[in-house]
Amino acid sequence: MTNEMEILCQCVMTSIQVFFGFHFFVRFLQKKIKLCFSLLFGGVVVGVIYFAPGGTIVELGIFALSLAAAGIFVFHTDWKTAVLYAVLTVEIMQLSYGIVNSLSSILYPYLFVFEQNTVGLVFMLAGEAASLLLTGLCYRMARRYFSDEMYSFRCGTMGKQYLLLAFIPILMIFIMDEYINSFVYGMAVANVDGAETELYTNHYQMLAIQLLGMSSLFCILFAYKKLLQGFCLSTELSLLEQKERSLNRYVEEAKARYDETKSFRHDIRNHIAVVKRLLRDGKLEQAISYIEDLDETAEKMSFPCRSNNPVVDILVGNKLGIAKGMGIRADCTLLLPYPCGLRDMDICIILSNALDNAICACKNLGSGKEKYIHISGCMQGDFLMMEIENSFCGKGALKKGTGLSNIKTVAEKYGGAMNIETRGNTFILHVLLIIPRRANSLTEEL
Repeated sequence: MTNEMEILCQCVMTSIQVFFGFHFFVRFLQKKIKLCFSLLFGGVVVGVIYFAPGGTIVELGIFALSLAAAGIFVFHTDWKTAVLYAVLTVEIMQLSYGIVNSLSSILYPYLFVFEQNTVGLVFMLAGEAASLLLTGLCYRMARRYFSDEMYSFRCGTMGKQYLLLAFIPILMIFIMDEYINSFVYGMAVANVDGAETELYTNHYQMLAIQLLGMSSLFCILFAYKKLLQGFCLSTELSLLEQKERSLNRYVEEAKARYDETKSFRHDIRNHIAVVKRLLRDGKLEQAISYIEDLDETAEKMSFPCRSNNPVVDILVGNKLGIAKGMGIRADCTLLLPYPCGLRDMDICIILSNALDNAICACKNLGSGKEKYIHISGCMQGDFLMMEIENSFCGKGALKKGTGLSNIKTVAEKYGGAMNIETRGNTFILHVLLIIPRRANSLTEEL
């Protein structure tokens, strides 16, 4: 009967631990799940742990793998994030229970004067409650100060590339802590001359090791958070530098066009006088030829793209001029309301990177192949959809370089997305941006 009660208590405590850990694992991933599914998950994991052979390390491994599998297949999280948070969840729980167990081992000898059965039951319940309380506190700290930085990294998905930098040391702490616990507490009894003798365990040292392990865990999370912030700042700095270069180029282009327009306006009276004189003298063909020359000069001063946004017109005009000079057929049917709620620099980052990539792709085409660039886009409701289509070689895997990364960063800034499509020798870049609503309309909607 006593063994059955111990097994029942152990199953109940294991169920509570599994449910508790799964609850915070879901919150780490910033997901939601119904209570019935949480209970189902806990029951399945407890059943597997109960029937699985092995010691504590096997049980913890089953729990961690179950959490990772739930993150990947149920919540559709990438495997790196799911594995990292699964190990982090189990490790925090393991260290918390280790700290409380060490404290209980230190305090228990002082209570020998009391009735042992009662003291053992109270200690077991109090230890379980204290362990869960400490685990929940550590979970909340990890989720509040580190989870958002690690999972919702504001520079897009770049932070997930460096998850191994945090995973490897956390996994090392996990393995070392379990090894120490198994070695110290799992071998607490030894046979000496046929008699069972309890090995001496310094619980103060064990408590210090557990505390250092928990401190090291949070130090790793803190260092990883700072590392991601550094990468994010570096990306933002590169974007600012690109904006500065683009702005300087736009200013120079605007100055050049202004000087051309100023010179043309200064000479327009003389041109009109020449045309009048030719018409008065009856030199009709010469007058027509002179007017055609004026029209050609005026056409060179106009923008090949008329999107209603002057900054975009300057940028696209400059890029298309370079493309036409290289023998690339280029046209633009982009229409933008001005102003439209988007920063001009952000739109220019998208178009400049996209057109630079398109020009480079067309330049790498062999002779005799059609080279073209087509820019289109328009506003539909609160959405701005842009499409840049160009010819390319159509061979080899596409690599997302800095240009496409900058485009994706700007798209995510406005809650949109970037998509790449290839059709034979045609490369199509789709960019969707969500126009920020005005405060008044948002207030009315709320």
